[in-house]
Amino acid sequence: MNAVITGATKGIGRAITEKFASEGFNIAICARSKKDLELFSEELRNKFPDIDLIAQPCDVSDKRQLKTFADLIKSTWNSLDVLVNNAGVFLPGQVHKEKAGVLEKQIRTNLYSAYYLTQFLVKIMIRNKHGHIFNICSTASLQAYPNGGSYSISKFALLGFTKNLRVEMMPFQVKVTAVIPGATLTASWEGVELPEARFMKTSDIARSIWNAYSLSGQTVVEEILIRPIQGDITS
Repeated sequence: MNAVITGATKGIGRAITEKFASEGFNIAICARSKKDLELFSEELRNKFPDIDLIAQPCDVSDKRQLKTFADLIKSTWNSLDVLVNNAGVFLPGQVHKEKAGVLEKQIRTNLYSAYYLTQFLVKIMIRNKHGHIFNICSTASLQAYPNGGSYSISKFALLGFTKNLRVEMMPFQVKVTAVIPGATLTASWEGVELPEARFMKTSDIARSIWNAYSLSGQTVVEEILIRPIQGDITS
């Protein structure tokens, strides 16, 4: 069993990687920081010595680097069970005040990366008529927030891409799920003066994804909407 996770060294991506590795999956991961990737890879190899691990530095906003990552996976594996498009960037702001390039950066990172990596890898799933794609969206995909700006635009688009892809993949028995988490305790919230209990745990997101993956072949969870018990954090 093989799983690909982008943005895997921190936060939600790290928790997802650890969950699937603990279930015996071979893992292909990428991250922008080579140092972080090497440290996490060493941890994974020590903790899960029986799995195969592919680790490739990659800026997912760069299509060429994404293709290099995908080509490495295709040259190593003949099957792919899970693809998690997790990598993203959050730049708060307001549309009428944002600096030039803010929209483009978030669209490239939050939308295009999922679009292109899916294009590069989904033919493996189509050929085998098996696989599950998870796109990590956000409650900002559903509801505009103060200072959401271009981030919310990119996440709305990612949810739209996910819905469209799900319909396209139906004839091939490939499942597609939008994961829509609210405030989760990750680096994006560093500096916010709120107690940890106000946020969800990354392990809860990972467990929810694993549960959706574990269902029978004839069933798909289309969307996982998951929030802190006290509701969204909007400012």
